Amino acid sequence: MRGRARRRIDWGRYHTWAVLAWLFAPIVFMIVFSFNDPAGRHNITWQGFTLRWYQNAFAHTELNEAMLNSVSIALLSMVIAGGLGTLLGLALGRFDFRGKQLTNLVMFAAISAPEVVLGAALLSTFLMMNVTTGYWTTVIAHVMFCVSFVAITVRARVITLDPRLEEAARDLGAGPWDTFRLVTLPMLFPAIMAGGLLAFALSIDDYIITSFVSGDVTTFPLWIWGATRVGIPPQVNVMGTLLFAVGLLLAVVNIAMARRRATAKD
Repeated sequence: MRGRARRRIDWGRYHTWAVLAWLFAPIVFMIVFSFNDPAGRHNITWQGFTLRWYQNAFAHTELNEAMLNSVSIALLSMVIAGGLGTLLGLALGRFDFRGKQLTNLVMFAAISAPEVVLGAALLSTFLMMNVTTGYWTTVIAHVMFCVSFVAITVRARVITLDPRLEEAARDLGAGPWDTFRLVTLPMLFPAIMAGGLLAFALSIDDYIITSFVSGDVTTFPLWIWGATRVGIPPQVNVMGTLLFAVGLLLAVVNIAMARRRATAKD
């Protein structure tokens, strides 16, 4: 019996590592081929190691503009969706009000609906309102589908908060704003940070919805799709690697801050 249990545990471990390897294989491929030295337009076979693509990472003007658009839209989406989602998650997790169940339904519908449906619906809305699609319609669309993820993340944290901590702050003379700023917000900050980073990640790599509402604005995913017809330059892999490194750094910082707060509490 012990031998069977040990074999099951080993198979579970191997299965976990196999799944992780499968998920990270495209990222590893991207990083490795950012150092490749292809002879032609297609960077799909290894032909030698080089660092010149990192030295000339910003050689393509159109690619730079597309990356700048993606980063700025993602940052705006993170800030706006983070603020709206935090307030919405706080209200859903703490208060009972008319329309609460409908709000939950709308949020989960926005998450579960196919992106092509959301994109078509948003495009129809903009056209009916006679709004020219472009940069700001892309920002509005990204905020729309990101806010639900932030709200659900924050709501899950709000539900687990101990209300006695806020009551103690008020008993000690803190007003509503001071209680929120000094007690509630620090406890919500990890969830807000997680929701904001999730919104940034969802926004910067979105293709389907962006293709409906971007108009003449090109983002990083749209530029890559257009470049596949003539060959993707190695700088795409370089920028993707840099984005992955920044995201990984932010995740590590968030985890370190969470552990530091947990240690301080103990």
